[in-house]
Amino acid sequence: MNKNFIRFSAILALVTTCVYAQEKDSTTVNHLQEVVISDTKFAQSKEKSGKVITKISADELQKKSGQSLASILSSVPGVEINGNQSANGKNLGYYIRGGKNQQVLILIDGNPVTDASGISFEYDLRLLPVDQVESIEIMKGAASTLYGSGAATAVINITLKKSSNKSLQANAYLNIGSNNTATDHKYNGQDFNQGFSLNGTVKKVSYLASINSTETNGMSQIAEPDAYSNYDKDRFSRINYMTKIGIKATQKLTMDFFGNYDKVNTDYDFQYDNTGLNDTNWNHSKTEQFRFGFSPKYVYTKGEFRLNSSLSKIQRSYQEYNSISIDHSMYEARSMNVDAFNKYSLSRQFYMVTGANYQFHDMRSDTPYSKIAKDSTKLNMIDPYITGVYISNFGLNINAGARWNIHSQYGNQLVYNVNPSFNFGKEIPLKVLGSISTAFITPSLYQLYSEYGMASLTPEKNTTIETGFEATLLNKKLTLNVVGFYREQNNSIGFDATYHYANIEGLNKAKGMETSFNYSINNSIYFNANYTFTQVDEALNRLIPKHKVNASIDFSASKRLFLNAAYQYVDTRQESFFDGNTYAIVAVKLSSYQLLNTMIKYELVKNRLSIFGTVTNILNEDFIENIGYSTRGRNFKLGIHIKL
Repeated sequence: MNKNFIRFSAILALVTTCVYAQEKDSTTVNHLQEVVISDTKFAQSKEKSGKVITKISADELQKKSGQSLASILSSVPGVEINGNQSANGKNLGYYIRGGKNQQVLILIDGNPVTDASGISFEYDLRLLPVDQVESIEIMKGAASTLYGSGAATAVINITLKKSSNKSLQANAYLNIGSNNTATDHKYNGQDFNQGFSLNGTVKKVSYLASINSTETNGMSQIAEPDAYSNYDKDRFSRINYMTKIGIKATQKLTMDFFGNYDKVNTDYDFQYDNTGLNDTNWNHSKTEQFRFGFSPKYVYTKGEFRLNSSLSKIQRSYQEYNSISIDHSMYEARSMNVDAFNKYSLSRQFYMVTGANYQFHDMRSDTPYSKIAKDSTKLNMIDPYITGVYISNFGLNINAGARWNIHSQYGNQLVYNVNPSFNFGKEIPLKVLGSISTAFITPSLYQLYSEYGMASLTPEKNTTIETGFEATLLNKKLTLNVVGFYREQNNSIGFDATYHYANIEGLNKAKGMETSFNYSINNSIYFNANYTFTQVDEALNRLIPKHKVNASIDFSASKRLFLNAAYQYVDTRQESFFDGNTYAIVAVKLSSYQLLNTMIKYELVKNRLSIFGTVTNILNEDFIENIGYSTRGRNFKLGIHIKL
């Protein structure tokens, strides 16, 4: 494999060098001019932000056709989405800056999303198809000042697609692909994705309605040991409905409404324990999610007022074979979020963001082992917050704020952030930045009230310090950024000697560096690469690669033909599993792996009809993401997109 990769790299480098040597134009790309919203909740240019925010635009998402949301995010510096290369039904792990799922906050159209019945309180990214997404912003570091509990290592801000300015526009797509492991070479159609949407704007009303579905089969979640064969193939099925309505009531007032219904059916296997007995065709789960919301916006002379509100309900049911009978379990959760915030400009250089956020969560469960009633299993939070943003005429920018969390269960918490940056201007296209910020992670309802819970749990606390720079060079064709971070974590939640959740005494640390390199060689070729170094204390060291590299090259051969080649290296990781023979937890070290993917896309009818093809894991590397679970080998996908 290494020889093949080296040969490919040499050819790619030679082609790039030859094209660059012949290039004479002055193509300019300035990523600092992008507009971002994550660090203030209001749009501002990236050059005035004190954070290095990764933005994946609609155009960039088109260049990643056929990929899942998890695999796209896993190519971002500092982000490791474990399970993105496994069977679609496999649970995902979000490992960012040495953190875990409960330390990552996910927003959809500005509203925090979560499963209040889950152990870690996180949102399941498998529920969301990438085809509904318009753009994504990833802001790493503690951000509880603006976003509250859970925003300790990153905020993933997802914006769903918007309505067209036309009165009527229709979109449809169909993708068909294989779904094989490295040892299975059938390459038949086992992965189907399709969708259809209608959208447009009629006078003062905009609308969007879409349906998306995914069906995959052909892989077992549990990897087949040599001693066993004919493991059952675990099916994954997902259907998504989305509606949006926008009303422009006046020149200053707009009102947006949305509704989503998502359903996932999947077969699954017991946790791996090396006995070879955990694969069964009886295990099945179903997840249903309902989301509704209302988001008005009012613009006035010196500012803007917004309200993000949403109500969601998630229900998960499980059918599980226990070697004697079939057990049934059910989990249900409701969440409500209301976030009212206002931007007021005191001058051209200084504005304030003030707001108040209310959240309510409850859950219930019914399993063969216990029942949890929602009447007593609930919590709410009321968080007033304030952020000041200063943008000087000479390059100095300061973002500073605080948030006071009032929690129904554990009392009050104060978090803050101070984030200065300095932009040297056009003559020296360099921005330097630094920040110190704190965050907290609220114990989940399961950790507080289940049979393993402890009502006296206190929040986990985090402090993050980061510093770095972002520069544009070579007539703005080259963008380079480097950020170093150091994070301390207190009051981590784990198990005590009585098998109950408890705060663990002691301080755990994570540190590292993230760097990105983006180079527009000419009008046709664009190269980008990133490298992440993460070092964590032993208590945090699970499934976190110390070194990770992503690189890709985009080549527009013509106005209609586009090609992409992408490479990913993931370093060794620590893992553990339950040994069914010795009844002990066994620590293992997973080997590093490399992936090489490619895509070709051609526009048959300009702005109307396009087709694409992908090959993933070209070298068919056989690797392990989680001990005992299968991963994808070489796979192919073909797709067509129609716009009317």
